[in-house]
Amino acid sequence: MANHVQAKKRIRQIERRTGVNNERRTRTRTFIRKVEEAIDAGNQADAQAAFKEAQPVMMRSAQKGIFHKNTVSRKLSRLSARIKAMAA
Repeated sequence: MANHVQAKKRIRQIERRTGVNNERRTRTRTFIRKVEEAIDAGNQADAQAAFKEAQPVMMRSAQKGIFHKNTVSRKLSRLSARIKAMAA
């Protein structure tokens, strides 16, 4: 257990930050799930609308360090490709 004041403070900060990060991660995954559900339903218009909502949330999570930027870029690319494939 931490004995120094600064170490105790860091523990409090980390706990607070972890909570915020978990909320952001959950929010991002929810947006991704909405896009995937629209794709699975076969509705391209809904999928495109959900993708437009999800994109800034996903990029923001990469900026905040919740997900790696390459991971977010890969997911966006794959979702976009799946939406485009629906038209064909």
